[in-house]
Amino acid sequence: MNDSQRSSKHLITVAGMVGIGKTTFTKALAERLHFRTSLEKVNGNPYLEAFYKDFSRWVFHLQIYFLGERFKETKLIDASPDGFVQDRSIYEDTGIFARMHYEKGTMSEADYQTYTSLFDAMVMTPYFHHPDLLIYLHGSLDATIRRISRRGRAMEKETPVGYWKEMHDRYEQWISHFDTCPVLKIDIDDYDLLDDPNSIEQVIPLIEDKLVSQSGSR
Repeated sequence: MNDSQRSSKHLITVAGMVGIGKTTFTKALAERLHFRTSLEKVNGNPYLEAFYKDFSRWVFHLQIYFLGERFKETKLIDASPDGFVQDRSIYEDTGIFARMHYEKGTMSEADYQTYTSLFDAMVMTPYFHHPDLLIYLHGSLDATIRRISRRGRAMEKETPVGYWKEMHDRYEQWISHFDTCPVLKIDIDDYDLLDDPNSIEQVIPLIEDKLVSQSGSR
């Protein structure tokens, strides 16, 4: 795909904690903008449930699985003339999940180096390009845990609160230094699509302003 084709469409990535509402937001925004969705593959994931039962045994398998799925999605997005809203960014995989498990000791040095080498190789392919905008969904730890409980996945509800607290802290630190593309922060208490689907309308002008600013800076 040449540069003129790339500039005629937008890629918006939705980032944030597990259970915070990324998929709901992604679908609502894509429908409103008439974009396509790129959703994280959870159903049918052969490692996810086992991972929550034994982090050390399955974290490398899970991260490699997600990396492969994101690579396939990246090729699809690159080949399409359409705009996309993407559920979770690849930057969260490497900047939060893999790094957290490596630093906690649940991912070995060898596995972490293999994972980061594959990640670096992926982002150097001609298919990969940075999002035009990253929308960061955030809220308090209590609000996030309530959403995790509300979603009702047993494997997440049974995970110790300390795990979610560490992830929440890492997300807040990560986004404070993220500068790969423009960022729009959305507080889940201000725009709660679960209780008020029409609140997406309040977000659209904010997104359009960011995309216009991004286009003007190219």
